[in-house]
Amino acid sequence: MGKIALISGITGQDGSYLAEFLLKKGYTVYGMIRRSSSFNTGRIDHIFQDPHEKNPQLKLIYGDLTDASSIARIIRTIKPDEIYNLGAQSHVKVSFEIPEFTVNVDALGTLRFLEAIRESGLKTKFYQASSSEMFGNIKEYPQKETTPFYPRSPYAVAKVAAHYLTINYREAYNIFACSGILFNHESPRRGETFVTKKITKAVARIKLGLQKKLYLGNLDSKRDWGYAPDYVEAMWLMLQQEKPDDYVIATGESHTVKEFLEEAFSSVGLNWREHVEIDQKYFRPTEVDYLIGDAAKARKALQWKPKVTFKELVKIMVDADLEEIKKKELNKND
Repeated sequence: MGKIALISGITGQDGSYLAEFLLKKGYTVYGMIRRSSSFNTGRIDHIFQDPHEKNPQLKLIYGDLTDASSIARIIRTIKPDEIYNLGAQSHVKVSFEIPEFTVNVDALGTLRFLEAIRESGLKTKFYQASSSEMFGNIKEYPQKETTPFYPRSPYAVAKVAAHYLTINYREAYNIFACSGILFNHESPRRGETFVTKKITKAVARIKLGLQKKLYLGNLDSKRDWGYAPDYVEAMWLMLQQEKPDDYVIATGESHTVKEFLEEAFSSVGLNWREHVEIDQKYFRPTEVDYLIGDAAKARKALQWKPKVTFKELVKIMVDADLEEIKKKELNKND
């Protein structure tokens, strides 16, 4: 009998890759999705082998991180061996516009999960998606598990609260609860409001003659960018250890947005300076200038290391966007 996993945020980038990963390991995977008037399952539709006969190991179940009763009901019903809390309002700039909602989902949503596990009495293992944004404006480089937090957005503040709640429930109630402090990780499934996807999609459209300019904000921000499928493996590894703990997951390399631009445009033979313009509306009220992670603990304890390099990551994303946009244009003309 395979294990049962519950994933919140299954329709997101990480949730879809994690679902694929766990299904290959023989898990039955339940994905928690919100009820809405339109389906938002594009990232996981391919997992269903046939539109008429769904993969029996993947099941979608309605629930919401803002609704404690739905979370408690799901946990009581499916009795998961592992829970991966990936659901969040995860856009930093948007968190300044909807701070209360961000805190409700990202911080209180985590608390609702932890309380439901505690009240159920089940030996469920819990993974919390923490974020490198929690480090914020810290002046220690690289950042590791012991680096103090200095959050610079409502999103980061909410993630810090969720992180400490996870530690508190682990220590107070002996729950197997881990936090993965993941640095930026990207893929072709990245949401279109994130700067990396915005760049690679624009590069593809400009190359194909469908767009002339790309408007961006701060090009000097430095980030530690990895490949999402590498990072979901680290999540799983954390829950396979004897004791719960928290881990930084990162490549240990940092690159500016400008470097990402250069790599993306040059991969299709273009000069980014001819196509990119700065727009003040894309600057945040408070910026995080420089993040770089030290994943030494994860390398040693989890035997984990990233497989895909920065250059490979950018090329994977640009190539995927070129292919997708070409297909859409062909279908339009048919």
